[in-house]
Amino acid sequence: MEEQYQVMPGPEAFLPPSAASMGIVLPDPGQAHIEGRLVDEEEAYEYAARKLLAAKVPTLFPGPLVLWRWNDKAAKKAAAIRKLANALPARLIPMADYRPKYPKINPAVEINPNHPNLTIWYNKIDVCIFIGVHCHQANLALKIIRGGTDCYTMAMCAQAGHEDACLSFRDADPAKIEKLTAAVEKLKSEGVKSEAEDFDQFVTAREG
Repeated sequence: MEEQYQVMPGPEAFLPPSAASMGIVLPDPGQAHIEGRLVDEEEAYEYAARKLLAAKVPTLFPGPLVLWRWNDKAAKKAAAIRKLANALPARLIPMADYRPKYPKINPAVEINPNHPNLTIWYNKIDVCIFIGVHCHQANLALKIIRGGTDCYTMAMCAQAGHEDACLSFRDADPAKIEKLTAAVEKLKSEGVKSEAEDFDQFVTAREG
């Protein structure tokens, strides 16, 4: 019997296969997927929280669907994302504009459509989470990151989820982001410490 494909951190290959082509399916409502395995959504919250707390450079990538504040829900999502970043703590690197900016690109600031691996390498990111990123851009970026880096990727998708993330939630709204924050806070209250290397830097930047 052929072993099931797992969506794991890379570097996997110069041209990694799409997870969907390897048999990975999207979760149904109330589910999430962890490395290609369908699980109950509640299980995924704790798993994601543990991954983020164990990371040296946990990073949130909020995309235009929250940054543009095009409706009240987007504004609430943005507030929930900030709360999650503070709870971990984690870096926030906005993906404000996907359009290529050749010949200039600042990989420390954003993920360019063709070079998300540069952002991961430059910032030494080991765990990241996409929130509010258009699906077509997330699908491309997640595959490139899996192919060329060892970053553990997560995605909180407002639609059906992302096969090419190592862990993916679907139907993400402010309440679900807050559930992930609650899972982080619960683990910290039980003695699980954040391993983030830049904790003092996070605090200093936010207080400044």
